[in-house]
Amino acid sequence: MLLVPKLDEHSGVPYYIQLYEYFTKAILGGALESGTRLPSIRRLAALCGISATPVELAYQQLAAEGFISSRPRSGYYILPVHSSGSAADSGERPRPAARPITPRDSRRFAYDFHISRNDFSLFPHRIWRSLYQEQLANADLLQYGDPQGEPALRHSIAAHLRRFRGLNCTEEQIVIGGDQYTLCSLLCLLLEGRVSSLGIEDPGYHLIPAAFRRSGYRIMPIPLEEDGLDLGKLHSSGADAVYLSPSHQFPRGMAMPITKRLALLEWARSTGGYIIEDDYDGEFRYHGRPIPALQGLAEGSPVIYMCSFAQSVAPALCIHYMVLPEELLPRYHSLRSELYLEHSASRLHQIALHYFMERGYFEQHLRRMRLLYQRKHDALLRAVRQYFGDAAVLSGTDAGFHLLLTLTAPGAGSARELAAAAEAEGIRVTPMSYTWWDQPDRDEPVFILGFAGIALELIDEGIRRLAGVWLRQAHRSLSTSTSGP
Repeated sequence: MLLVPKLDEHSGVPYYIQLYEYFTKAILGGALESGTRLPSIRRLAALCGISATPVELAYQQLAAEGFISSRPRSGYYILPVHSSGSAADSGERPRPAARPITPRDSRRFAYDFHISRNDFSLFPHRIWRSLYQEQLANADLLQYGDPQGEPALRHSIAAHLRRFRGLNCTEEQIVIGGDQYTLCSLLCLLLEGRVSSLGIEDPGYHLIPAAFRRSGYRIMPIPLEEDGLDLGKLHSSGADAVYLSPSHQFPRGMAMPITKRLALLEWARSTGGYIIEDDYDGEFRYHGRPIPALQGLAEGSPVIYMCSFAQSVAPALCIHYMVLPEELLPRYHSLRSELYLEHSASRLHQIALHYFMERGYFEQHLRRMRLLYQRKHDALLRAVRQYFGDAAVLSGTDAGFHLLLTLTAPGAGSARELAAAAEAEGIRVTPMSYTWWDQPDRDEPVFILGFAGIALELIDEGIRRLAGVWLRQAHRSLSTSTSGP
């Protein structure tokens, strides 16, 4: 008979984590045996006197880690975690339970608006497994590969970029790497002697400017206007290269209009400078036509285009790439020879991805993911407007994987205080403050709400609870400040 878990309502640990820890301890300790049927989600929620959501989240985590499985129209059952047969019967020591795979961020939240999570509910596991297994039979792929990336994949990427992102490029211009930093480090070497200072969007994404700074380049933060980078400030900065995300600026989310894009290209031509275009989420636009990449607006443009398959397929593939201007190709090949460069992205993954694209699976997968993320985007938009009303302003809508929420309720408090209050209720949000380049003390109540990784059915309840926590806090703070002694 299953004992009813005792939940501590005064604990700072969310209910679903308490349930998860109860069951893992009981399963590993032998109190719950393999094959035991667990109560239904509604039944256990009623027994514990809580809502069904924490139970569902706990069961999902247990299933993901291999402790339980769901049988259609039957329920949840405990899976075996030891070797078959007892230690006494077999004369062998029981095998320990399989270690759970450690995620990048091990903290768990009932309502997780993390900005870097993905949704893999529609991932084509069967297709990918088949394509990958095809490559395992090719012994040649176990040898060293082309340092620039597999030619077949570069051909597929170039064709996709020309068709869907409007680039002017060939496969010879594409360089594939295992991560963004590897490509950026190579780029620092390619621009050595041609560039000394890099203008960056402020606020913005810091990996690339941080790598440039480590390589001895001067970093020059450039403020944003309503339609993107302030080109006047860029001109006066003296920078000879600029890094930006024109299709969907991170984190503000605005799209740079065509007039400013053309003016930016003219700046590069007139100064002999380079533009590093980060198109991290250019594939995902939900309302209106996709915005073509800056690189394709002119023949021979001085644009270094950077992108990856982390969001469109999966970050675990470790396949990133950049498209170099033709004038930089001789320098690349010289460095490749001088430094004995080798491939940094798995050849097996590269060729599997090539066939994934060539056979039409990638385009099909993108369409499905856009529809899924659009539903999540729209659900988040509706929930914020419903539960926050005039107490919050949203920006950066219609594309990407996050929205920017500015809390306007008087007396709400700092971003750190609000994030801590949300976390205490099992809700993760990310203050925007870390995206400022050299202003670590900024603490305005502006937050990045990621919607890609959270389940669609949890968005409304998560935002309802978040609004309740923050607006109550603002009301209490305002009441205290206006009340007399």
